Amino acid sequence: MSGIDEITLNFSPGSLTLLNAILAIVMFSIAIDLAPRDFDRLRRAPKPVIVGLASQFIILPALTFAMVWVVAPPPSIALGLILVAACPGGNISNFITHRAGGNAALSVSMTAFATIGAIFLTPLNIALWGGLYPPTRSILKQTEIDPVQITIIVGLMLILPLVLGVTLNQRQPTLTARLRAPLQYLSMGIFIAFIILALAANWGFFLSYAGAVAGLVILHNALALGGGWVAATVTRLSPFDRRAITVETGIQNSGLGLVLIFAFFHGLGGMAVVAAFWGIWHAISGLALASVLSKTEATR
Repeated sequence: MSGIDEITLNFSPGSLTLLNAILAIVMFSIAIDLAPRDFDRLRRAPKPVIVGLASQFIILPALTFAMVWVVAPPPSIALGLILVAACPGGNISNFITHRAGGNAALSVSMTAFATIGAIFLTPLNIALWGGLYPPTRSILKQTEIDPVQITIIVGLMLILPLVLGVTLNQRQPTLTARLRAPLQYLSMGIFIAFIILALAANWGFFLSYAGAVAGLVILHNALALGGGWVAATVTRLSPFDRRAITVETGIQNSGLGLVLIFAFFHGLGGMAVVAAFWGIWHAISGLALASVLSKTEATR
């Protein structure tokens, strides 16, 4: 992995704009599954949502920090892992939770609250955990991270599509029922295709370092899934809720991570490869886990 900290990926401003638009579409496809009543879950049954958010924004970043200290990867890779852990749940978490026989309603609620919370918690976690680790602290000192700009990016890509999707679902439920399944599959397919095309311009570099990063990403993802499972088990949540929190913690919005990496870290090599490989691996591990869990019915 020698030299990875000095390499930057080729990613044009136009490509970044396209990625922003794709993520907005992905978020909209999730949001049309939501209705205002879904947000009442926090008031009526707050414990599962609170445990899930704590697992997402406290436990996972802390586990990531511990992993980075023990493994000591190159600084750009370490910061990539920290940044991915600071992102909210990924766009396929609801689908995978449903396939796993978990509480899909809880998963959707967690996605919504985590998306809103990401405006403040994502930059906070990047600055906190990245600043505590000396090798990544030096990268952060060289980088101008504008919290206002991050808020604008997250708002346009995640919050605006969330509001529009919920509004459309409330006013045109018949239309959203027809759009829901095809739009979710289409948006996921477009997102995966975009990652592959975006990496095409950097294919030699990606192939050179993906093997070295793969083991770290797989370990990181296993920690995320395990952390979610332990958090839900220790707090005595039902197996039905436990599956949702496990999946939600283990599926990260690596697309948002890529946007932040290219917007604020100039496509820093190790960070970009980590986020890109995460985008591929978490779908594989999540679907594999769902296949195993779906063989037994979860107690509610």
